Amino acid sequence: MSALTQSTPGAAQSEAAPEKELRPPSYWPFVVPALVVVIAIIIFPWVFTIWMSLNEWKVGSSTTFVGLSNYLRLTSDPRFIEAVGHTLVYTILSVLLPLVLGTFAAVVFHQKFPGRGFLRGVFIMPMMATPVAIALVWTMMFHPQLGVLNYLLSLVGIPAQLWVFHPATVIPSLVLVETWQWTPLVMLIVLGGLAAIPTEPYESAQIDGASIWQVFRFITLPLIMPFLFIAGMIRMIDAVKSFDIIFAITQGGPGSASETINIYLYSVAFSYYDLGYGSAIAVVFFLLIVLLAAVMLYARQRMLWTEIASGT
Repeated sequence: MSALTQSTPGAAQSEAAPEKELRPPSYWPFVVPALVVVIAIIIFPWVFTIWMSLNEWKVGSSTTFVGLSNYLRLTSDPRFIEAVGHTLVYTILSVLLPLVLGTFAAVVFHQKFPGRGFLRGVFIMPMMATPVAIALVWTMMFHPQLGVLNYLLSLVGIPAQLWVFHPATVIPSLVLVETWQWTPLVMLIVLGGLAAIPTEPYESAQIDGASIWQVFRFITLPLIMPFLFIAGMIRMIDAVKSFDIIFAITQGGPGSASETINIYLYSVAFSYYDLGYGSAIAVVFFLLIVLLAAVMLYARQRMLWTEIASGT
């Protein structure tokens, strides 16, 4: 009787096992809506863009399959090559300046002084404004005759500048706007890193008589480096695809002096209505963003292994 009692649960489990295996997955009702959204919003547009890039397609005419001709055309397009150079210069400056100024601001606002909370709130206000509103305000400030920037320069004896109205100064002027808007973001990220640093290393450095620069160079900077990397990655992706500020202030001018890949893509697709060639530019532009992100991730990985090796 006991043997029969012991064998009954095993037999019941063996009979229930096939039924459990044949039961359909219960998570599919939750996965299918998300899968449909991903296919409709991400996968299909990119597949369609790649298909368009392999065709010659202008608005109002039929499509003609041309293979890789649109991509080969990019290599001999001087305007596209110039746009790539403008994009790289604009991206590098728009990443480095906010990183440096944002780190400095974070170190300052990490100290305790009266009115620190209020000044923090004022400092992050540019980040809350819309890009078009920022562009309109800075366009008036950049005006050679009526702008406030040239008036401020005249107070210290510096001659008036043409700012965004001269090819040599247009990109630095646009970087100035980008830096003013996004330095607060870097400041907030670095402030989070500073708040996570323990006080013991600073107390030891103070006992050893380290200077302010030595404390920052050998304690603060290495400990906030992961946060700087995150801020740099965010700024790089945002700056390389910047469109609204540039388009609202200069529309790629004067001439093509501030024409980045995004601006040139817009011109080709929506001014010249060459959708096939514009799609090829979009695909190459996406690959460029992926390449820059991969380089930064590789640099971070090398930095991590170097820190581990030095620690051991």
